[in-house]
Amino acid sequence: MKLTAYTDYSLRVLMYLGLRGERLATISELSETYGLSANHLMKIIHNLGKLGYIETVRGRGGGMKLAGTPEEINLGQVIRQMEPDFAITECFDTEHPSGCVIMPACRLQLILGKAVEAFLDVLDNHTLADLLQSRTRLKSLLNIEMIESRPS
Repeated sequence: MKLTAYTDYSLRVLMYLGLRGERLATISELSETYGLSANHLMKIIHNLGKLGYIETVRGRGGGMKLAGTPEEINLGQVIRQMEPDFAITECFDTEHPSGCVIMPACRLQLILGKAVEAFLDVLDNHTLADLLQSRTRLKSLLNIEMIESRPS
């Protein structure tokens, strides 16, 4: 199972904001921290805002923060909303059915379907708070202390 870069970056944005707490973060901060394009981050942030995971404040001194607490953000739900689909083989693609000759007798789709379900079940049992358990180490790796100590 492989998540798209879009989903990966969405989770990273949520983690960063979860570490910042009530302090606003900016797109340029996230871009610099993760080495990602600001344009790509803007799309992710727009979507996370639309889905209600983050709040944005426009204008000078603006930025973004989590809309709720890390304990309220379920990883399974986030990943389901970010991933375009979980068609891990051609036979999962209902819009473009494959011409696979063994499909009528093949059990692979059933077994892989159960595997995807199990994958999502595990994620359903975790929240953003679980990803933030090593707060001090994560803040250090992301240079958040340095950012927080800068004069405004």
